[in-house]
Amino acid sequence: MHAKGVIRTLMAGTAAVVSFGTASAQTAPPPAGTTAGTTITNTALASYTVNGVEQTAESNAASFVVDLKANLTVAPLAGNTPVAIGEADAVLKFTVTNNTNGTQDFILSSVQSLIGGIFTGDNFDVGNIRIVVDSDGNNTYTSADTATYINELPADQTRTVFIVANVPADQQAALATVTLVAQIAAGGDATQQGDALVSNGLAANRDGVVDVVFADNDSGFGDLAFNGYGRSTLAYEITTRNVELSIAKSSTVISDPVNDIGFPKAIPGAIVRYCLIVRNATTLTPARNVNLTDLIPANTTYEANSITVGGIGLGNECVLDGLPLSDAGGTVLPLSGITGSYDATARKVSVTIPTVTSLLPVAASFRVKIN
Repeated sequence: MHAKGVIRTLMAGTAAVVSFGTASAQTAPPPAGTTAGTTITNTALASYTVNGVEQTAESNAASFVVDLKANLTVAPLAGNTPVAIGEADAVLKFTVTNNTNGTQDFILSSVQSLIGGIFTGDNFDVGNIRIVVDSDGNNTYTSADTATYINELPADQTRTVFIVANVPADQQAALATVTLVAQIAAGGDATQQGDALVSNGLAANRDGVVDVVFADNDSGFGDLAFNGYGRSTLAYEITTRNVELSIAKSSTVISDPVNDIGFPKAIPGAIVRYCLIVRNATTLTPARNVNLTDLIPANTTYEANSITVGGIGLGNECVLDGLPLSDAGGTVLPLSGITGSYDATARKVSVTIPTVTSLLPVAASFRVKIN
């Protein structure tokens, strides 16, 4: 993991969370209200009499413009996204709602970190993160969605935002948390992203100017109240993990032309059995379509139809051969799906095992003669 704009803390014994989605910490805001920039004007009247004649006097007009009450809500559209190792373009879905009394742009960014990792179990990073705004309102990411910021979102309206990323294929981890960060920006120009708003909340009110007042009371870890930012966190959750697969190979001289099987030695003409034992150390996660290949070494000749699968292994050696396979390709046991073959041109033995679980290792063997 790498720091990405925040302080990240690693602690042992983290507890994984199956599914979560955090949003800006606030209750649903009220309607945005009167549009910023609206001029409110009124005058006062006085009536009186002079010598019995009614007279009136009118005050000057008192005017002010409605200021901008800048607020937003960022929330998860759904829960965590289940993903497989190596998956490309995996999508997290969020919504951004404009609770400001004006049409605004929103600048979008992401933070991938161990914020709250001791509670969430965040333990790996996704790659090639992209932020894309839903273009047609169908809440489904497609190639047509290309906008990277929210443009001209009217008051009290909501837009869906996607975080799209690639899941690495070489890790055993379970959860990658990513936070969507939205910042309120100026609206009014449909052709380009507006600048981030700057608050005038601590300055004296100006009647003829639209001041900016931040109203996002969403203080939380990684954010402050009244700063024009909102954020929400979701996670990519690995549902199909890598397995810890190992292959142990051994060779045993089983006979020679002088001693036969008594005390065989590795002399020319001796038969050597190669043993491959495949083990899966990952509980409850099977390895699928395990393909074993082994090249016949120089100075040896492959013994025809000597491939076996399903023997008994002790330590890293086969103590009993399994069921034989024909060199032309065959299946060990009906419906087992285990196949094997020998390619004489490539001098290569191949065995395919459909499933290897943590419950039982699988042993395969073949024989060669020393030239």
